Amino acid sequence: MPGRIEDYAVIGDLHTAALVGRDGSIDWLCLPRFDSPACFAALLHDESAGHWRIAPASGGVATRRRYRDDTMILETEWETPSGSVRVVDLMPPRDQTADVVRIVEGLSGSVPMTMQLLLRFDYGRIRPWVFRRHGELVAIAGPDAVWLRTGVRVHGENPRTAEFTVSKGQSVSFVLSYQQSHLPRPEPIDPQHALETTGRVWRHWIDRCDYKGLYSGAVRRALLTLKTLTYAPTGGILAAATTSLPEQLGGPRNWDYRYCWLRDSTYALQALLGTGFETEAKAWREWLLRAVAGDPADLQIMYGLDGTRRIPEYSLDWLSGYEGSTPVRAGNAAAGQFQLDVWGEVLDSLHLSREAGIAATDAGWDFQLALLDQLEHTWREPDNGIWEVRGSRRHFVHSKFMAWVGFDRAVRGAERHGLPGPADRWRSIRDEIHAEVCEKGFDTDRNTFTQSYGSTALDAAVLLMPRVGFLPYEDPRVIGTVEAIQRELTQDGFLLRYRADDGLPGAEGVFLICSFWLVEALHGIGRKHEATELFERLLHLRNDVGLLSEEYDPVSARQLGNTPQAFSLLGLVNSARTLSGAAPR
Repeated sequence: MPGRIEDYAVIGDLHTAALVGRDGSIDWLCLPRFDSPACFAALLHDESAGHWRIAPASGGVATRRRYRDDTMILETEWETPSGSVRVVDLMPPRDQTADVVRIVEGLSGSVPMTMQLLLRFDYGRIRPWVFRRHGELVAIAGPDAVWLRTGVRVHGENPRTAEFTVSKGQSVSFVLSYQQSHLPRPEPIDPQHALETTGRVWRHWIDRCDYKGLYSGAVRRALLTLKTLTYAPTGGILAAATTSLPEQLGGPRNWDYRYCWLRDSTYALQALLGTGFETEAKAWREWLLRAVAGDPADLQIMYGLDGTRRIPEYSLDWLSGYEGSTPVRAGNAAAGQFQLDVWGEVLDSLHLSREAGIAATDAGWDFQLALLDQLEHTWREPDNGIWEVRGSRRHFVHSKFMAWVGFDRAVRGAERHGLPGPADRWRSIRDEIHAEVCEKGFDTDRNTFTQSYGSTALDAAVLLMPRVGFLPYEDPRVIGTVEAIQRELTQDGFLLRYRADDGLPGAEGVFLICSFWLVEALHGIGRKHEATELFERLLHLRNDVGLLSEEYDPVSARQLGNTPQAFSLLGLVNSARTLSGAAPR
């Protein structure tokens, strides 16, 4: 059965990714790319939905696991009564096909091993036709086909299995390759050469990191994982590699995160530019411009890997869901929501690019002018907010001050870079939004900004107010807001998004990006020791290979939500930079 969310490590080839459990099982893999239907989906149901396990015949979980050096090559080791063994998992840089390479290495003694392969396409729904050809195992289902190449005998039906023994100094390899079924058989790859090449590519990439501040090991690991969540053909960065891992075990808060959210853009650019990855920052900026091109009124909160706009949501009713959490979803209906903040986030991202010297184009500025014109006509409207509330729209404070951000960055573009536009009108709108938020979004009795106009509820997203420059950290209203949020929204010292009713039953865990925002807020108001303590507690929530999901349950001490989560990792990188004295925005 699937393990805990924190039991999984990730490997990837910048097109897709696989989750590997501590028991040696790959329980999640979508081919040929992140958002394709999975061929291993045991993570969302049970083993009959597809998995690929290689482990000692005696079973059990690994005694040691790590990534090799500064790479995304995973090493999993077992100690058994008869000896020790290591399984090395990797996805080589992609040429024409996707490959998963698994190399079993004998470390000591002699260890009996088993391999169990159960392929199920379309999220466990489709059983492929499996046969042998030229000594290889071939599985075909409609448009999809995979080939398994290995030197050991594979037998059985469902699942296919192999038993073999590996002794000290020996190695046994398995290569699973994907190709569209109408295309020729993919060219075989050499597993050892793939191992060497993959390690060299990852080390070359991370060597460009110029971050020298605090917690550099954690930052480098987070950056490597963020790179793994990048879709290389377009430069888009996914929110997470999975769908429907629950924010509440057994509940309905299960969403598909295999898409690119616009609100991640500013945080991603800050993290990449602040650590030396200008090439990736440029690629993300270009993805952003392509994705949002067109009518500014049609701006979405998220897009597909290649900028696809249509992301219809549907339920995978044949899956019982992770630990009974249903419905299992593919697609995300929140793509059709009106979220006012995204206009500000896009304009902020493009402003950050300008400030970093990433060349702007006339067409890019023309599009920003169109965004500003649309924002001028919509900023007074209620929206669904940053947390994608599926109830009635409200005047969310975070949405309003992000609209302020949009006009503020336009004014700066005119003042600092001489870009053409009605700067006086932008300045006037900016001031109007500022006055309204301070009047309608502030609770004078409690000395705190609230979640929405007229509400008493608090919202962790309001911590971003000084971060984006709406008010300075030393403003008494900001200090009061930080203290109120810390007092009323924390659980075991970590931060919830909110406590207000969002139209869904049950509760969720603490939200990790919000806790990282609290680190930055505490640092900003002068409580630096407390900020450092919270940051180090957050580091301890990572699993054994440095990964974070979206949320955490302090009661059961378990990670929750989709994994690995880009938002959480971006929070880690940017908080570490803040604690190391990174210059403010």
